Amino acid sequence: MKQSPPTLRLSFSVIPARSSSFSTNLTSCQRICEIMLHELLLALLGYTGDLIIDGREYNESLRVSLSPEAPLAEEPTFKLAPDVSFIQPSDKEVIQRIITLGFYYRELERFAAKSRNLSWIRAPNESPLLRVNESLKAMKAKKMKPSVYRRAIANGIVEVLSVYRSAVLHIEQKMLSDSLPILATVTQGLNKFLILLPPLYDIILEIERDNICGGKLLNLLHKRCHCGVPELQTCIQRLLWHGHQVMYNQLASWMVYGILHDQYGEFFVRRQEDRDSEYESPPDTLEKLAHLSVNDASLADWHLGFHVYLDMLPEYIPMNVAESVLFAGKAIKVLRNPRPTVQYQDASSQQQIPKGSQRAQAFPAKFSFQKDSSVKSILIGEELFPQSEANKIEAMLQDLKESSEFHKRSFETVVDSIKAIAASHLWQLVVVRADLNGHLKALKDYFLLAKGDFFQSFLEESRQLMRLPPRQSTAEADLMVPFQLAAIKTIGEEDKYFSRVSLRMSGIVVKTSQVEFPKEKTYSVGDSRVQSGTTLETSIDGWDGIALEYSVDWPLQLFFTQEVLSKYLRIFQYLLRLKRTQMELEKSWASAMHEDHSDFAKRHNDCSKSSVSQRRRRCRPMWRVREHMAFLIRNLQFYIQVDVVESQWNVLQSRIQSSRDFTELVGYHQEYLSALISQSFLDIGSVSRILDGIMKVCLQFCWKIETLENNESTGELEYIAEEFNKKSNSLYTILRSSRIAGSQRAPFLRRFLLRLNFNSFFEATARGVLNVVRPRPALGVLQ
Repeated sequence: MKQSPPTLRLSFSVIPARSSSFSTNLTSCQRICEIMLHELLLALLGYTGDLIIDGREYNESLRVSLSPEAPLAEEPTFKLAPDVSFIQPSDKEVIQRIITLGFYYRELERFAAKSRNLSWIRAPNESPLLRVNESLKAMKAKKMKPSVYRRAIANGIVEVLSVYRSAVLHIEQKMLSDSLPILATVTQGLNKFLILLPPLYDIILEIERDNICGGKLLNLLHKRCHCGVPELQTCIQRLLWHGHQVMYNQLASWMVYGILHDQYGEFFVRRQEDRDSEYESPPDTLEKLAHLSVNDASLADWHLGFHVYLDMLPEYIPMNVAESVLFAGKAIKVLRNPRPTVQYQDASSQQQIPKGSQRAQAFPAKFSFQKDSSVKSILIGEELFPQSEANKIEAMLQDLKESSEFHKRSFETVVDSIKAIAASHLWQLVVVRADLNGHLKALKDYFLLAKGDFFQSFLEESRQLMRLPPRQSTAEADLMVPFQLAAIKTIGEEDKYFSRVSLRMSGIVVKTSQVEFPKEKTYSVGDSRVQSGTTLETSIDGWDGIALEYSVDWPLQLFFTQEVLSKYLRIFQYLLRLKRTQMELEKSWASAMHEDHSDFAKRHNDCSKSSVSQRRRRCRPMWRVREHMAFLIRNLQFYIQVDVVESQWNVLQSRIQSSRDFTELVGYHQEYLSALISQSFLDIGSVSRILDGIMKVCLQFCWKIETLENNESTGELEYIAEEFNKKSNSLYTILRSSRIAGSQRAPFLRRFLLRLNFNSFFEATARGVLNVVRPRPALGVLQ
């Protein structure tokens, strides 16, 4: 509200307060006192005059009141005029102390007028939108951000000032009723405001100086509430209540309707692009957001669209509560704005897709669902999130809003209740409607190799292909043939999930695995020598890039994120290498037996006894090494597939059956994947490297021994055997250490170690082999 102090000064100018001579007449004294007290009362409402002046106006000879946009003064500037000499020093001191209230009142009122900025309402011939835009431009020019929180606090200050004005009016009425007004009447009526207004002025001074808004403003008021003055505490709590009204309105918009109503960026939940405009985001985050926004805007909103903005999060609201608010709003947004295809998912999933197609053939169905999509979306949204639930959430927030004080426990309880409601309905959508458990079973079948017959058939069909280095241009197409043949042999028509699985070759790098030999050691067999500098080179690493992709539709994309699918892929590639190694070891033995039978038949017919016996004698120790390799790989495979995968799967299933909360399911699934990775030793770099080296050495051994000629030296095979001995003993030594075996990260590890060391063979040969290769005892046949 604009002030009109010039008119007031004009009214005082007609009073002959300065020009009349002072007499000792009692009537003249009364007249002077009345003039003084009336000007004092006006000064208490922010209007200076001849006796009480504003130091800034007086020094600058402006003689006009300050505009609302003028900066706040650091200290009170109201004071008695220098030429006032008819007042006793004791009275001057009292008056000087009282008139500071007028200064505080005027500055608080200026702050309120500037923050509320409601002048456009009274503009008769101007567009409100145009006036608001002009106000925003003026604020930007002064580097001030508009703030709904500051406006709310200004409303609270107006309430306090109205009480103050009422007190001044009451004093005036009391003075008019007295025959002889005295100064004590003023001081007695305004003493309590000497406690209230100065701290309030300090608050608005800090707000304007630091341009505080949003959650930071709530923090400031919450800290100032903790004082030892009950009246001041009540006053600041009222200001905080006004600020919380804005926060509750934003919470209601976000948690009831899934709409983020935050025009000036003051809420602690913020869109991703708002943060990107202030801080430069990593390129990978922007790339993910751009990729997701092209495919599905709702999915982008869920994963990368919103975040908790810590700068605007009040300190008295814990981070976990803020994350619950974030989740609840995102969940309500998803439930109120589902994709129109959700109600048809069950029907479409029943349609069988030819097994030869590795992509989800859902494009015609998607296009057919676009008709009347807006109507269907509204109907589905109402079904997924009934209006009765929205009313329940709104009622809980309304109870908080009507409370006179902010109670942290009540706030957290309400947020948790709203989160539980949203999570329950999201659980219904993802678990029941989208058949989450069926897709989890499919991921277990194909990514965790639960369908062992399929992958056994695939590896057999592609065995000869994988003996050669992959060709970068055709590797994926080359693998599709054995992949489809294996599907035809092993996948039944009732498997509706296989159509979502596709084979990929990711990151093909055709490189040779090199086993480093000791530089000074040589092995001699007959006349042949294998120098220690030799390397065994086999192009096998390229096929480690075999990957699976799983097509996930909405709303399962809320559960199966890219991070989750990447963990499944990591486990799959590890298990596939392990199964491939196990199959090669078995095939090498089968191939050797086939050759022995052929040699036996040839010896029986041709009587070529000597050459066959010599070859068998040379290879007999190597077949014992192969048996030890197969023994280790079989036990490792059994441990991972049975002790780890199956046990963790049973735990996950029991949790899914007992849970009705989406967030709980996400947590359980994350624990499931973490347990698979940790108990399979994929998160321990040293163990993972040793296991990878063991598998490579086993493959090299199989391919070398199958191509060994009758008169060829076995020096390379002996070195491979020593490498295997070293790596396997190192593996056993690390796994039996107290740091791993004694921890809870792998509860079934002791069973694995017991199977390996059932006859104390590993324990006897694993001492001191981490850094020194020692001769291994004679290889005996495992009993």
